[in-house]
Amino acid sequence: MKNDQQTNPAWIEVISKYNQPDTKKSIWQIINSLGPYILLWIAMYYSLQVSYLLTLGLSFVAAGFLVRIFIIFHDCGHGSFFRSAKANRIVGTILGSLVFTPYDYWHQEHAIHHRTVGNLDKRGNGDVWTLTTAEYAGLSRWNKFIYRLYRHPVLLLGIGPFILFVIWFRFPRKDMGKPERRSIYVTDLILLLLCSALVLAMGWKAFLMIQVPVIYIATVAGVWLFYLQHQFEEVIWTRQEHWEYKKIAMEGSSYLKFPRLLQWFSGNIGYHHIHHLSPKIPNYNLERCHRENLMFRDIKPVTFVPSLRTLSLRLWHEQAGKLISFRQFRKGPQASTA
Repeated sequence: MKNDQQTNPAWIEVISKYNQPDTKKSIWQIINSLGPYILLWIAMYYSLQVSYLLTLGLSFVAAGFLVRIFIIFHDCGHGSFFRSAKANRIVGTILGSLVFTPYDYWHQEHAIHHRTVGNLDKRGNGDVWTLTTAEYAGLSRWNKFIYRLYRHPVLLLGIGPFILFVIWFRFPRKDMGKPERRSIYVTDLILLLLCSALVLAMGWKAFLMIQVPVIYIATVAGVWLFYLQHQFEEVIWTRQEHWEYKKIAMEGSSYLKFPRLLQWFSGNIGYHHIHHLSPKIPNYNLERCHRENLMFRDIKPVTFVPSLRTLSLRLWHEQAGKLISFRQFRKGPQASTA
């Protein structure tokens, strides 16, 4: 980013004025996200006496608020939600626990993602596993099967998110630093206390009938959003020697133009091109930044229905400079570059 700051002072000046968090807006966002989420838990508990279908219906709404809570957690890790680092850490740790996500561990991985997004030479941390066509062609039959299995929507979006957040994030690994390991222990302790209290209050069966669908829907929705942010038809990836911070932020991160209600629940994270230009912009300033500046007018949005087509794009074709499907890969070079 240092080189871009020297050669592109105009865009740095444009986005920097949106970097400052507003404490009142931040507190209000916590209230209008966490408050309804708690009330929905109460409503879901009493709905069990009426119909579990009603409970499941409410769980979709609760999951929407949980995604919004995750965005606050996400902003805290970037230091963009409060001016105080201590406030960001405390709020982020508590809210992250509701999404079963350890603060330091997740944000350490996410920081690597921001430094390496769109860089073909620095894949592997905090991103969706993506191979080039040449890399895939060089795999053994077994490893091709593993990659295809990983990239299948049922595993990638249907099963993987729940396993990642609920199980994988519970255990430290030997290669982790002390802050990352400690954050896992702290999150696990908060979860143990919170879940135990809820089980004592409503019983283990009622707890699971509410918690499981809510966390499942929220994690699937969250991973789907993350997938769309860097896996879309017009995305660019480059090798290290051609990697440029501004270009990758603007063209390697999507502008998801969703209906207003989905935009609200997702905390404006659809303005992901702006978020990657400056992670210090609070989520509630992203839309205003996009709307008020001409430099963003030519960004092609990814809308809801076309976004579903991106699920078939699973390999990066370096010569064509685009993501392609397995079907295009099988048809050969002409189909891939068309």
